[in-house]
Amino acid sequence: MKLDGVELLRVRMPLVAPFRTSFGTQAERELLLLRAVTSEGEGWGECGAMVDPLYSSEYVDGVEHVLRTFLVPALLAAGDLTANKVAPLLAKFKGHRMAKAALEMAVLDAELRARGVSFGAALGSTKDSVPCGVSVGIMDTVPKLLDAVAGYLDAGYVRIKLKIEPGWDVEPVRAVRERFGDILLQVDANTAYTLSDVPQLQRLDPFELLLIEQPLEEEDVLGHAELAKHIRTPICLDESVVSARSAADAIKLGACRIVNIKPSRVGGYLEARRVHDVCAAHGVPVWCGGMIETGLGRAANVALASLPGFTLPGDTSASDRFYRTDITEPFVLAAGRLPVPTGPGLGVTPIPERLTEVTTAKAWLAS
Repeated sequence: MKLDGVELLRVRMPLVAPFRTSFGTQAERELLLLRAVTSEGEGWGECGAMVDPLYSSEYVDGVEHVLRTFLVPALLAAGDLTANKVAPLLAKFKGHRMAKAALEMAVLDAELRARGVSFGAALGSTKDSVPCGVSVGIMDTVPKLLDAVAGYLDAGYVRIKLKIEPGWDVEPVRAVRERFGDILLQVDANTAYTLSDVPQLQRLDPFELLLIEQPLEEEDVLGHAELAKHIRTPICLDESVVSARSAADAIKLGACRIVNIKPSRVGGYLEARRVHDVCAAHGVPVWCGGMIETGLGRAANVALASLPGFTLPGDTSASDRFYRTDITEPFVLAAGRLPVPTGPGLGVTPIPERLTEVTTAKAWLAS
């Protein structure tokens, strides 16, 4: 298969409600989509980077620049191309995992569509549907939070994740636990704490949470190992895990008992599968995180979450959790689960009219 060109599409999609975390509030999702055109057909990729470098060092403008200047030209010059060759071909360019992940995803989608193989089958799916949790942002008041959680539980979500930060942690968790009882409940700090906050984080232990996600800075793996000695709540790493190797190191150091796998963060779905395999070999459960994806990224995430090591509900929520109208046919929750797409490649494609409505800029890259 030869890569003939890549179309970059900037899209902007309003969210159904503002989504607040410890690093800011989003009212819309602006992101970059890729359409890879090959000698055997086309494929779609989606980049998880945000507009600003808050979740990670990558951001949309930077992703577009590195794709234009380095990554896409390298693949255009490569000749015969498969998804498995993408990472080795791009390895000389340091970092930029989200940009690389989007490009690999597009190439993999094109390859699988040409072969008539689904993402799930290619990755090693063992399920035809996956259980879904939902991520609930920081609210202005506890009553608003309780109303939001009630709505998600009524919709059928089987796990609730609360975003937390200093000043918004113990009280909202207590309120949710007291109101809703023995639901699957976890929290996500997005690096908002330090080791000086151990006494406060210990106050979460009585609530029997599934996990606390990424409480400390992403580079502070040793700090997480130290924190684990002082709290009962299992630590889950997110931002700290950027590869299968970093996952293995964190597990060996005792820095985590659970891992959140975000394909965009680790450099793509093939590396995400390697992270899954490393964790499975060590008996560490994993779950699939989310970056407010469109239906393209959601399809791939649901496929990944159907691998056997994904034993905890992920943030693979339905399309209407964030978007009134998705760019693909919507993913609809049924009995707390989403179906794993079975069509070739991602199993979904953008609806042309809807994609046109949300696209703000286009660029065509070819040799």
